[in-house]
Amino acid sequence: MIGGSFDRPDFALDLRLSENISLSDHLLEQLNLLSEAANDKIIIRFLIGMLDEAGYLSESSELIAERFGCEVGEIERIILIAQTLEPVGVFARNLKECLKIQQQNNDRLDPAMNMLLDNLDRLAKRDYNGLMRLCQVDSEDLKDMISEIQSLNPKPGLAFSTNISQTVIPDVFIRKTPSGGWIVELNNETLPRVLFNNRYLREIKNQTTGKKDKDYLAECTSSASWLIKALDQRARTILKVSSELVKHQENFFEKGVKYLRPLNLKTIADAIEMHESTVSRVTSNKFISTNRGIFEMKYFFTTAIASVEGGESHSSESVKYIIQVLIDAEQPKKILSDDKLVKILKTEGIDIARRTVAKYREALNIPSSIQRRRIKNAAF
Repeated sequence: MIGGSFDRPDFALDLRLSENISLSDHLLEQLNLLSEAANDKIIIRFLIGMLDEAGYLSESSELIAERFGCEVGEIERIILIAQTLEPVGVFARNLKECLKIQQQNNDRLDPAMNMLLDNLDRLAKRDYNGLMRLCQVDSEDLKDMISEIQSLNPKPGLAFSTNISQTVIPDVFIRKTPSGGWIVELNNETLPRVLFNNRYLREIKNQTTGKKDKDYLAECTSSASWLIKALDQRARTILKVSSELVKHQENFFEKGVKYLRPLNLKTIADAIEMHESTVSRVTSNKFISTNRGIFEMKYFFTTAIASVEGGESHSSESVKYIIQVLIDAEQPKKILSDDKLVKILKTEGIDIARRTVAKYREALNIPSSIQRRRIKNAAF
């Protein structure tokens, strides 16, 4: 190899390959190679700094033009230059433009594809017949066009994201014993540690003679003792709350989400003889590891849905679960409307209003009955 060797210690091929590069650094490297005018490069450099992590440009051309004191048309011209940089699709103002840039780069932005991308809302609703009329294509062509769109990258900038997903570490472990009971344990790794060095304290005390110094030392000792007791009390409270949760939600651990009971903070607070606000603070951002997975403590506190015959009420989470199961099992020719779901739930003893069913369905990201009928009866 002329001019160097792969054996050189400063080459570090593995380190270079694993080195993370941000989206902005990647774009700036390309910008330096462009032969555009200096003023254009200055504006593109500014635009790079305005991109979100997906690679989209959120600020309007009008505001950018006002900032630089130039015409909107001039900014649009510069944005078109910026859109030639890689990854293809960056500097788009919306999803439609992002996909159009990619299809233009693929030399696939014909009138039919352009019309399809102008009507992404219809595609989201699976209005295939309407799209075939607008694009003037048959079902086979439309199917191919949709496949092309699905192969594109709607968020090109994310390939350079340096965000690292954090693993959820449970604060409490719940395990079932061979005898059928439940063991609740704190995860000591998540508890803050405070060390009190008594030996060092004795040495300092022996060398302290002045009243002011002794008072200061006593104050520090008192503060440290208070902190240790407070942390210990907090750990005990977490354990009490978790143990009480297991008592109230044992059916959930035994049988699943359908058996999750309604529960509020006051019920737990009364049971462990503490204030409701204390329970709220203790359960905030705390996670429990169970036989059914890791859950945030707040998950077990759910609102109550009344029973038809005045029996035990149902938790909102269990009702959502039932709605999800019913919709997953529906047949293409027998799509369940919200009214029909209300009737089925009432036969199972759940007294629920139609608007509540609709709210829960939307919370589960489940389309309306009309949209589901179109999806499940679609030809492709």
